Amino acid sequence: MAAFEKIEYRLLNSRQKENYNFQQIAARLADYGFNSIRLTDDWQGADFIAVHIDGETFLKVQLKGRLVIDRKYSGKGIHIAFLHGNELYLYDHDKFVQHLEDSELIGADSVTWHQQGFRSWPSPPSWAIIYLSEYRIAQ
Repeated sequence: MAAFEKIEYRLLNSRQKENYNFQQIAARLADYGFNSIRLTDDWQGADFIAVHIDGETFLKVQLKGRLVIDRKYSGKGIHIAFLHGNELYLYDHDKFVQHLEDSELIGADSVTWHQQGFRSWPSPPSWAIIYLSEYRIAQ
């Protein structure tokens, strides 16, 4: 067997990146008592289910490559998981949207949100990092 060599994430195609991110996130969640079950299709908006060993906590998780909000996830009990560097964030989509609307962080002039129902940030702004700090899953 050849020696193991680390891969370069940037060289992966989009499907490979999604698989890689799932494995990274599932490993991190395992440290917190979650078993992650990958779904073959987006069941009720979820890419995977995270089930806690307490037998009560069950999360429908949508895997993303960045911070996002999307109306298609509203009202479905979806959590969004994304990696930002070495940091993992797993946040309740609807609570985050409510926070954005309550604090007027999405202004009336946001065409992407108000007209298209979608908004993403390639790199989370400082206000988002502050809000998401309670949703950061430490290594």
